[in-house]
Amino acid sequence: MLLYNVTFGIDKQIEKEWISWMKETYVPAIMETSLFTKHTFYKVLTHDDETSVSYSLQCFADSIESVVKFLNDFSPALVEAHRLKFKDQHAAFNTLLEEI
Repeated sequence: MLLYNVTFGIDKQIEKEWISWMKETYVPAIMETSLFTKHTFYKVLTHDDETSVSYSLQCFADSIESVVKFLNDFSPALVEAHRLKFKDQHAAFNTLLEEI
């Protein structure tokens, strides 16, 4: 099992709008690819900043090929849509983990 994690730092002023957009648009678009078997979406509680809040989106895949296909074929458009929608109000980084 592989875990593709994206951690987002979001300006607090857009937090509610961002969560709604993630749940209604971004996550469904990822899951519609059928490349991930499930996902989880968490607020990072150890983040300590007055102006921003962090979230972790975790998507689980059965193979590295599924993750690579997602990154090559679907991720660029989703990343661009996110960037345009929340320009200069977020940061994100990705991590790929393998279950041992």
